[in-house]
Amino acid sequence: MRFRNLDLNLLAALDTLLRVRNVSRAAEEMFITQSAMSNALGRLREYFDDPLLIQVGRSMELSPLAISLEQPLRDIIVRIEAAVESSPTFEPAEATRAVSFVVSDFTLLTIVPRFVEMMAAQAPGIQLHFKPQQNAPHLLLERGEADLLIAPTIFCSANHPSERLVDDTLCCVVSEDSPFPGTRMAEDAFLSAGHVAMLAPNGGESFASRACREAGLAVKVDVTTFSFASLPLLVRGTKRIAVVQRRLVECMVGIGGIRILEPPFALQPLRQSVQWHSHRSRDPALIWIRQQLHEAVKVWL
Repeated sequence: MRFRNLDLNLLAALDTLLRVRNVSRAAEEMFITQSAMSNALGRLREYFDDPLLIQVGRSMELSPLAISLEQPLRDIIVRIEAAVESSPTFEPAEATRAVSFVVSDFTLLTIVPRFVEMMAAQAPGIQLHFKPQQNAPHLLLERGEADLLIAPTIFCSANHPSERLVDDTLCCVVSEDSPFPGTRMAEDAFLSAGHVAMLAPNGGESFASRACREAGLAVKVDVTTFSFASLPLLVRGTKRIAVVQRRLVECMVGIGGIRILEPPFALQPLRQSVQWHSHRSRDPALIWIRQQLHEAVKVWL
């Protein structure tokens, strides 16, 4: 792609413009005036001999050339950011950088609290930013919008390195006064009862839903929610059930009104991995932070 002779400021302006598709917002994000951003866009249009951003109604759309530039440009920006942020040595107690994570609320409730506590004690100057997991969450790594992704291994990208973080099993959670006897859910009860299921806001499939589908189970979903953490709460006082990560339910049993039953069918266990961009494999800060995540997980074991 034709990025030769473009200075870093123009590259950054181009990247921001292609991402936000708005001159005013791009200027705000880069802390420059709108006129300066408009001037940068003019220079970029002249350089590429292409409009790049096209007014369509009240919004701006990317030209075909701009679309082709997005990913290679993002890759260059990520490489530059990785080089700038990385240093040969890393002292946790003195570090002041910001680190962003993409996580589900399952991870936010189980692993993250202990991890944040450890980080506050050992690296108080590091800012931690947690973003919600979406469909194809690895795209946030590729765009440089996140440093680390914690997600089910099956949802990670094969194009970037990852390492196993923790395994968990799926269980059934029911209301404490539900009519289901014993400690294991009966097969007919599992299939006939109404289920409360997590449905990602962007239409993605949750791990539990995928596990049931791959086991050939057609469950009857009565209630959907966007949050794993809400599942145990939404079965209380009903005859419904939810298939939930075991450690999440164990964290929430103390709220009362719910109990755990073993599922009647063998369901695929959940394997969580931590993933990072391949350009950041040698970043000593991220290497150390991944080690702290593993230490935080040991609380479970």
